[in-house]
Order: sequence, then structure tokens, then C-alpha cells
Amino acid sequence: MGWIGDTVDSVKSIQIRQLLTQAVSLGMIVTSALIIWKALMCITGSESPVVVVLSGSMEPGFKRGDILFLHMSKDPIRAGEIVVFNVDGREIPIVHRVIKVHERQDTGEVDVLTKGDNNYGDDRLLYAQGQLWLQRHHIMGRAVGFLPYVGWVTIIMTEKPIIKYILIGALGLLVITSKD
Repeated sequence: MGWIGDTVDSVKSIQIRQLLTQAVSLGMIVTSALIIWKALMCITGSESPVVVVLSGSMEPGFKRGDILFLHMSKDPIRAGEIVVFNVDGREIPIVHRVIKVHERQDTGEVDVLTKGDNNYGDDRLLYAQGQLWLQRHHIMGRAVGFLPYVGWVTIIMTEKPIIKYILIGALGLLVITSKD
């Protein structure tokens, strides 16, 4: 019968107790991942401590598929720093370099202007309509490190959802059929 027949026989022989044990194990893995993510959020001060570069706008420094590690501190943002920010009306964060910093004399608040290293102009066209500067609340964090190309897994699963479903199905089947 081969591999498929053996898998079907294995699924049929699963007892309820074994199935519950495997479900609890899977739940513990998912819970552990969420706890680690929340801990990283607390440690880094960023709502998203890890992001994937989705475009080539920061080449040659960062390429599409690189993973960036973020940290958000109280230190003032300086020109030349690479920041990740959200723009009102867009759900996907953007990774670009700060090119200008403007401090308001009346409030002391700092506004920043960003630009992708591989782009010709600044990011004002990416900002919300009528917005000329980013404020501190738009910035999710500063890039403090990166892993090249590791984020391609995320990009591929986002752009080709069938691969994601096949991977989840295969992992689910592996969990159900394991004898431990």
C-alpha cells in the first residue's frame, strides 16, 4: 500500500487519549510561541520586534526577504537611522531611513522625514494625504540587527497561499500520526 496506506492505517488506530495528548502538545507549542512574542515586545519596546523587508527600496543595505530586529527606546530619533513605521490607512509597515529630523520649538516633539535608500525621492507620497512628516507614534522601532534572506519563507507563504496550506496540512498530519 505504501506511505499513504500506512498513514491511513496510522490515523485509524489513534485512540482518543493519544489524540487529546497531541492536541494539548500542539496547544502548548502555540501558547509558548505567543508568550515568546509578547516577551520580545516587552523587552524591545516595539509592537512588532521582528519584521520582514518586503520590497527592494532599501537595497543595497537590506534586500527583500531580510528579517530586521527592532528596538524602540526613548532616545531621540536621528537622521541616518533606519526605522520601521506605519502610515495611517496602510496595514503593512515600511522600512526606510530617516533623512531629516524637525524639532518643534513650541512642544519639543520631533517629526521625521524618511526615504528608501533605493528610491529617488522622500516618502511624502507614501504618507497619509496631507501628511508631511512622521510623528513618534507612527514609528514602530529602529532596526538594530538583521538576518539576510530568512524572511523569504514568510514572503513565499504570503504570495503563494497554497504552499502555506500544504505546509500546515503536512505538519498537522505529522502531529496526528506521530506515535509519541
